Amino acid sequence: MRTDHRTGTGTDRLAVHGIEAFGHHGVLDFERRDGQLFKVDLALGVDTRPAALSDDLQDTVDYGTLVAAVRKAVETDPVDLIETLAQRIADVCLTDGRVQWTEVTVHKPDAPIEATFTDVTLTIFRSRS
Repeated sequence: MRTDHRTGTGTDRLAVHGIEAFGHHGVLDFERRDGQLFKVDLALGVDTRPAALSDDLQDTVDYGTLVAAVRKAVETDPVDLIETLAQRIADVCLTDGRVQWTEVTVHKPDAPIEATFTDVTLTIFRSRS
């Protein structure tokens, strides 16, 4: 468990990697028209002690429900920039009041770049404070 020095509270790190969703984000016309695969990695700062004690899903973040909400955020309402998309996803993660912070990485492996490359990513960190 890490202590958040800003709040003095302890948080654990819950992560989900490689969430795939098809979206129509981008500045170029063909990106909006044809769409492409995006991948998302999430990390959440959550105190998991209540769930560990109760062994009850109600006492923690349901990552299945969260992943569904993240996929919906990627698959709807096209935007120009992955910065905007990453912020939208962070907002989804922070909807649950137990989440103290989130780190979101958006991967755009098929970005329209005239060079050989593996991936384009943007990682943002957002917290309640």
